[in-house]
Amino acid sequence: MSADEPTQYLFSYGTLQNADVQLDTFGRLVESEPDALPGYTVDYAEIDDTRVVDLSGHSVHPIVRETGNPLDKVLGRALVVTEEELDASDEYEVSLYRRIAVVLASGRRAWVYVAA
Repeated sequence: MSADEPTQYLFSYGTLQNADVQLDTFGRLVESEPDALPGYTVDYAEIDDTRVVDLSGHSVHPIVRETGNPLDKVLGRALVVTEEELDASDEYEVSLYRRIAVVLASGRRAWVYVAA
């Protein structure tokens, strides 16, 4: 990541934390810090995309849904990525997911993939 490129945070609660997925999607291992997403809960979805299943090693992936309850939270990691890497993560995620902006428990503004 070049010094002049703005930092983005991408909250991952699933396969984007996997080294093989990061290397394939971003071309590198990305820095990250533990964080949490308040007001959401984890569900699971069957993935039909064979490329994603082969890369992640799993046909069932976690997917988050908003509950609005501040006591609910999803644990994960805030990945430090570039705009270009966000575009690459959009290519990786299947149509069951959509990317939205959120505020994490740490106060960071981040992107996260939620149920479409």
